[in-house]
Amino acid sequence: MKPFLIGIAGGTGSGKTTVARRIYDSLHLDSAVFIDHDSYYRDLSHLSLEERAGVNFDHPNSLNNDLLIAHLTDLVEGRAIDKPVYDFARHTPAPETIRTHPRGVILVDGILLFAEPRLREMFDLRIFVDTDADVRFIRRLRRDLEERGRSLDSVIEQYLTTVRPMHFEFVEPSKRYADVIIPRGGQNRAGIDVVAARIRERLAEKARDQAASEP
Repeated sequence: MKPFLIGIAGGTGSGKTTVARRIYDSLHLDSAVFIDHDSYYRDLSHLSLEERAGVNFDHPNSLNNDLLIAHLTDLVEGRAIDKPVYDFARHTPAPETIRTHPRGVILVDGILLFAEPRLREMFDLRIFVDTDADVRFIRRLRRDLEERGRSLDSVIEQYLTTVRPMHFEFVEPSKRYADVIIPRGGQNRAGIDVVAARIRERLAEKARDQAASEP
């Protein structure tokens, strides 16, 4: 059966990954594919480290959407991919990749998933995670300090100069393309359960349609 492709977008720190994991748990599947848009930032190795740090990573042009679209197409058509790993300290792809095989459900999360028309049209279901700005900023601050080796001043400067403006220019407007909006992110258990139930229905429908079309 053709994989069911789910896009999960929302502002930085909104809880997209948590929502994806809880949807997966609620579906009671044997396995699913998780793809993070953040792994598909462009290779900036031709720039100095200082120049890389000055790039606007919250603009759609910073992402290699052509590669992500090609990889999602491969997974949907039953082919394995080598998913990139991004080094956020050096702002370049890491040397290693992750061999990723197709599964019945493919969950993709990223702040700018629905800002790219070619990409958002690929999804069978589009989910937007809507979380208050102060909560999102605190989560991003903690993540960048603890996981990405950033300084406090650099995180705050980036948030004010690019993250916040790009959110209002690209992320927030993309909410109108969502099929479902989940307020409060991963804490909204009831909302996630409703979405998971609908996904189970859609999977059952696709399975019945495929069975009916087979000779």
